[in-house]
Amino acid sequence: MAQKPSLVLYQPEIPPNTGNVARLTAGAGVDLHLVEPLGFSLEDKYLKRAGLDYWPRVRLTVWPDWPSMEKHVQDEGGRFVFSTSHSGVNYCDFPFEKNDFVVLGPETRGLPPALYADRPTVRIPVTDAVRSLNMSTAAGILLYEALRASSSLPYP
Repeated sequence: MAQKPSLVLYQPEIPPNTGNVARLTAGAGVDLHLVEPLGFSLEDKYLKRAGLDYWPRVRLTVWPDWPSMEKHVQDEGGRFVFSTSHSGVNYCDFPFEKNDFVVLGPETRGLPPALYADRPTVRIPVTDAVRSLNMSTAAGILLYEALRASSSLPYP
């Protein structure tokens, strides 16, 4: 079982966003899971640039498909928590746990509803001025709330 919440990017499309999330997970000391297909190569210069020189500290696993990722989480005794702008509990009110895998979807289309049907979902409230937040911004908000709520913040 994971000792801290993890982040999962399901079929991410934009290299700099994924690079920012990679840097975020390195700084928080948590695992990052990418579920293929990816909208870019892991050698993409924009991905590498956004992650700066933190890539050696990123605990990255790339999964060939969703069923492989799902099996891993089941084997670990983990729980998926899906982020969607369409429904779910306000992230501030959600009881995050150390074994949570927080899942964010592709930037242009979000998570397919069939993936999170009948599973825990959270949302980040935003005004009507925007549809949603940038995926890497949302990842930061959700990850640090999950770390705080599960008493897993990376303090020395």
